[in-house]
Amino acid sequence: MEIFDIENWNRKQHYNHFSKLKDPYFGVTITVDVTKAYHFSKEKKISFFGRYLHDCMKAINDVDELKLRINNSVVEKHEVINASATIMRQDNTFGFSFIYFDENLDVFLNNLENEKQRINSTTDLFPPVNGLDCIHCSALPWLSFSGHKEPVSGEIDSVPKLAFSKIVFNNDKIEMNVAINVNHALVDGYHVSLFAEKFQYYLNK
Repeated sequence: MEIFDIENWNRKQHYNHFSKLKDPYFGVTITVDVTKAYHFSKEKKISFFGRYLHDCMKAINDVDELKLRINNSVVEKHEVINASATIMRQDNTFGFSFIYFDENLDVFLNNLENEKQRINSTTDLFPPVNGLDCIHCSALPWLSFSGHKEPVSGEIDSVPKLAFSKIVFNNDKIEMNVAINVNHALVDGYHVSLFAEKFQYYLNK
């Protein structure tokens, strides 16, 4: 883990301003083309959610600013960011997962499956592992939303928050909206646009 010297950081003024706001988060909703990822999942008989979440996590880990976290007024950069996704149970309640990221899709899908089994065998809300080295994300496959707002705890928070919408079939294209909320003390619109480009790149592979 890398610790930033804020006094000598080129974003010092930016950080000092936005980190003092009551709600320093800003959010956008982007549309991604999931056609290839969707058909790949169907052909391989694997989880579509797992496939696009893996692509998302590869993109997250490609953008350094999305790996920054504020911990007790210290800015840290984690080497690897994992996924804390909400997983629904059969009774329509949910639990928070902690899915370790791996570049290998099969390993990642296995990590996801293990978390699904753990959540379905317990009523716990939070996972045994719960750190800052993750993103918080959820899928809303019942809604094709064009805007999204995350809850705000009131505490200093710097973990990016994402939500994935229902897919929409548009002629021969399949699209999905993705909402991303980030702490503006650490991340700007430019960095979110880098994430969007990289996410689409991996979805197309």
